[in-house]
Amino acid sequence: MARLAPLDLDHLSPEQQRVADAIVAGPRGRLRGPFESWLRSPGLADPAQRLGAHIRFGTALPRDLSELAIILAGHHWRSQYEFWAHARLAAEVGVSAGVIEAVRTGTPPPFESDGAGAVYQFVKELLDTGRVTDATYARAHELFGEQAVVDLVGTVGYYSLVSMTLNVFEVAMAEGETPPFPDQP
Repeated sequence: MARLAPLDLDHLSPEQQRVADAIVAGPRGRLRGPFESWLRSPGLADPAQRLGAHIRFGTALPRDLSELAIILAGHHWRSQYEFWAHARLAAEVGVSAGVIEAVRTGTPPPFESDGAGAVYQFVKELLDTGRVTDATYARAHELFGEQAVVDLVGTVGYYSLVSMTLNVFEVAMAEGETPPFPDQP
């Protein structure tokens, strides 16, 4: 972390330790990404990590569509770490290399399903304008249902927070990895 010194995990405050233990004991299994930054504010870290656990592991969206939304948020914020981390996860759950590369470069992806196209349109409109059109909303609602649309908005919001955190505190990708946006710091 370029802007924050690494936390001494052996000398956390009781509140920091409680949150760190919850993160490590949960589905993530370790501290990475934004969590060490957030631990400086345990009151933020705890609800943020619980929201993230739902968004990542309990959303009503199919996992491939959730990961598509996440990489779209990472691209929007030009977050090196976020896009790098979730492009790998997106590939693992079936998002094609062509779609991932198109999102990375900002070109329209070659979608093979209506669902992926609907998520792309919804997320792009939301991030570009702060809203979605009635037609885009209706299409997503019809394809996914009310709960999944709420989860989709939550996914974009949560991963925008994650991306901003990673960018501001300059959280580095794993050593030796190629940044997905070479024109960004």
